[in-house]
Amino acid sequence: MDPEDNRRGWAERSEDFSPRYYAEIGANEVSETLAAVFEHYVPEDAAVLELGCSSGRHLAHLRERGYENLTGIDINDESFEVMAEYFPELAETGTFHTGSIEELLPEFDDDAFDVIYSVETLQHVHPDDEWVFDEIVRVTADLLVTAENEGNGPTRGRADDPVSYVNDEFPLYHRDWKDVFSQIGLAQLLREPSKRDTVRVFRAV
Repeated sequence: MDPEDNRRGWAERSEDFSPRYYAEIGANEVSETLAAVFEHYVPEDAAVLELGCSSGRHLAHLRERGYENLTGIDINDESFEVMAEYFPELAETGTFHTGSIEELLPEFDDDAFDVIYSVETLQHVHPDDEWVFDEIVRVTADLLVTAENEGNGPTRGRADDPVSYVNDEFPLYHRDWKDVFSQIGLAQLLREPSKRDTVRVFRAV
């Protein structure tokens, strides 16, 4: 799968793993872990960006915890229609951009956000687009939080192959996220595995 096909698949996604699919699930264990991380590290007035926010279930959970300066990026334009239906207060008060992170991140200023986080989004970045990790670091003023699948489940990331396929449809690229972001200027503060994902907190140094 080339980078354009990879992005197109997510832009046109419906049914499983679509914005409505995630909105109907709502907040989950990762949402709670993110909120706990934010409570410890992040002031309520921090400028927050979620990469691959979908319909906003994690942002909505943070909003309930008092965070209001919230921004999201998602490649699927249905995300924000579904958000308005399921999380109307978030849709009314947040700032949202439709497009890929590869397309949109270069448009932001250096240190534009105090905190950037990603939930199962960076694991789908095509190897040809790994330059976008440098863009994430450039735009992050303080903290980066990743919640990515690192082999927590029985069929993800346990083999030597650099990629596996979800439901035989789309690729999940296996990376050492500590190594990825340590090499480009961040220090890992925390690693918290869950049943599905591993949450890592990085700080700019």
